[in-house]
Amino acid sequence: MKILIVDDERAIRNSLKEILEMEDYVVDTAENGEEAVEKASKEKFDAIFCDIKMPKMDGTQVLETLVADGIESPVIMISGNADVDTAVTCIKKGAFDFIGKPLDINRILITIKNATDKANLVTQTRILKKKVYGQDIVGDADAVKHLKEMIEKVAPTSASVLITGPNGSGKELVAQNLYQMSKRSMGPYVEVNCAAIPPELIDSELFGHKKGSFTSAIRDHQGKFEPADGGTIFLDEIGDMSLAAQAKVLRVLQEKKLTPVGGDKEISVDVRVIAATNKNLHEEIANGNFREDLYHRLSVIVIKVPSLDERKEDIPELVQHFAERIAADSGEPVKSFSKEAIELLKKKEWPGNIRELRNVVHRLIILGGDPVSEKDIIENVESFQ
Repeated sequence: MKILIVDDERAIRNSLKEILEMEDYVVDTAENGEEAVEKASKEKFDAIFCDIKMPKMDGTQVLETLVADGIESPVIMISGNADVDTAVTCIKKGAFDFIGKPLDINRILITIKNATDKANLVTQTRILKKKVYGQDIVGDADAVKHLKEMIEKVAPTSASVLITGPNGSGKELVAQNLYQMSKRSMGPYVEVNCAAIPPELIDSELFGHKKGSFTSAIRDHQGKFEPADGGTIFLDEIGDMSLAAQAKVLRVLQEKKLTPVGGDKEISVDVRVIAATNKNLHEEIANGNFREDLYHRLSVIVIKVPSLDERKEDIPELVQHFAERIAADSGEPVKSFSKEAIELLKKKEWPGNIRELRNVVHRLIILGGDPVSEKDIIENVESFQ
């Protein structure tokens, strides 16, 4: 394990370094804030001890810079003026802990253990969330490269995002990647399929309701926005949302507050909204079906997901990807596809996009040979029959 000690007093740096090296830690030091930031940006430290009072760049500025740069090493602040207000301020800015001088070796060792345990837990949680949410976007077509570049630029920001594209093209996967690569990735991620919720229930599903607010409201119900506080909510098929619900979503975006159905108390929420639709919202606005002010709030960034017909050069890679995933899920060996079979799939039109391709690959793996042949496709894919 590697520790960085940041202090302008050489005696403190050296004494703390000697103590930690006796405990088998690998220790590096920095005598000022600028040096600390430079080292932390180049190397991964399991914990960083940082003095607060230093010339030029003090410890608080170092902490703010590390947090802003996305450096995830736990930072433990140390100071000879260990007052409660300073400690609280540091914790609010992202410090893992605060230790006053003179330094107590037992407290230091316990703090390192707690910090590394938390870091390991964060890493494990991120890995699990990656398995659940963050599948990689497969493909190297120019349209896909542009899509990936957009996600990388937009994800770390707090901007609302509107994802457009046809059904089955992967809008949900784009939303999940935006979440995984965002600064809110350790917060909740809540998905809502607006098209699957009856219009009369959407207010209750999104914002909750109070007991007795309508006939079947036998208890208080928490909507989707409240548990998403501090994280991200994905509103899929937002073009199917009622105008009344749209007005309430607009209020949440503007004021960061909501009121449950039948309630009189406002609830504050801090939620990043990612929305998706397969509809032309400009047409929906012109027809009076979608609020223009909500559109402008949602479309700070617009990301267009290409159809599969726009990226047919990715079909060989996608087929291989789906074949491997299906084999892993079933515990069976991975089936291959002949070159002739791949070329035939590339000639097909794909109105169902990526979702349709995956289903076709699954069907061919079940019914076809190994390798899957051109004949297998002609016999088992409707458009070739």
